[in-house]
Amino acid sequence: MASSSERGLIARHAGTVLVGQLATMAFGVTDAIVAGRFAEGALAALSVGSAIFISVFVSLSGVLQALLPVWAELHGAGRTAQVGASLRQSLYLALVVVLLGMAVLLFPAPLLRWAEVPPEMRAEVETYLQVLAFSLAPALLFRLFSTLNQSLGRPKLITAMQIGSLCIKLPLSIWLTFGGGGMPAMGLVGCGIATLVVYWALFIGAIWLMRTRTFFLELRLWQRIEPPDWAQIRRFARLGLPAGMAVLVEVTSFTLMALFIARLGTSASASHQIAASLTAVAYMMPLSLSIATSARVSFWLGASDERRARGAVAKGLEMTLVAALLVATAMVALRSQLATIYSPNPAVVALASTLLLATAAYHLADAVQTLCVFLLRCYRITFVPLAIYGTLLWGLGLGGSYLLAYRGLGPWPAMQSPLAFWLMSAAALWITALLFVALLWRTLKRRRFD
Repeated sequence: MASSSERGLIARHAGTVLVGQLATMAFGVTDAIVAGRFAEGALAALSVGSAIFISVFVSLSGVLQALLPVWAELHGAGRTAQVGASLRQSLYLALVVVLLGMAVLLFPAPLLRWAEVPPEMRAEVETYLQVLAFSLAPALLFRLFSTLNQSLGRPKLITAMQIGSLCIKLPLSIWLTFGGGGMPAMGLVGCGIATLVVYWALFIGAIWLMRTRTFFLELRLWQRIEPPDWAQIRRFARLGLPAGMAVLVEVTSFTLMALFIARLGTSASASHQIAASLTAVAYMMPLSLSIATSARVSFWLGASDERRARGAVAKGLEMTLVAALLVATAMVALRSQLATIYSPNPAVVALASTLLLATAAYHLADAVQTLCVFLLRCYRITFVPLAIYGTLLWGLGLGGSYLLAYRGLGPWPAMQSPLAFWLMSAAALWITALLFVALLWRTLKRRRFD
């Protein structure tokens, strides 16, 4: 009965988080569909621009989201009153990551030249990223607010806000991109401005909730911010920075594909954007289960109950595997229909349908490794996953992809196709997943007998 109850708690938490994550992910899907219908060149530019923005935003979010076990353990130990002071100290870390991210987005030209993005794309991509730079602060602070709620097992408010934001984002992107009602057509930049408006609305909504809801008042969030507690900030950094760097490696191994594929032309970039967009949507399932499972594991660790923590690990892994198999099967079975949603171009649809066969294998490995890396953070293991990510995802995955696509790899000649990137990345991710499972098993076994 206890294990069934644990499974139910994880499922309800994950389901709520999933709905919210899908609503947020729909920002990117909306932009891909709107840009694709506006012009093939806009979709190709979005592929490059979104790759850079996602790399920056998700990796910096990883620094902040890695603090989830800290607050979940305080909750499990019954020390909820200390959460407010801890959150205020995390704002110092948030300030640093916001400034770092804005610098990259405001000045992307060196990165675009390094990736050999075609010159005709660069101006549109640069303008798009500069608009998004001013959405980074509210987006990351809202992510911090989300992490707080998830750590305390209260994701419903966040999900409601994310659904509401999609209702603003969808019509606003269409209007600003295509124009109408006295507004000139702005193309891809219109999608960026819509994102900017929505993230500021979410941030303002979060502030209002923290100022008015009884639950947040009980956490004593709204006291004068204390001077930096360097000991606590160092603990945050030891947990958050390796986690953020690991996310950076993981995400850039995914998003840099778009920059390298751009030199193959707009059809290849558009096809890759379809595959990448659907893979990112699929990722929301294991991400939600990982957030929910890690919150439960950290809660039980804070309560000093190792047995129940291990039980939550087992239930989370079981649910993640089942969900990943279902999603991968759907991706294969519906690949042509899914590609057609994004583009009317038969050549783009045909290539994207082929890519989705590889992305199904990619997703299975991605689901397992995502859960494992979240759980390893609960046990404060962050540096070894970072080393594995760097070696396999950047080395074998991205480096091997580049060779297979443009130079040839061993007996295989250069494919000159985005398929090379998906095949090698899937192989690297499978090895990563197996190593993470072994590391998690070893960690649990050692703690059991300590």
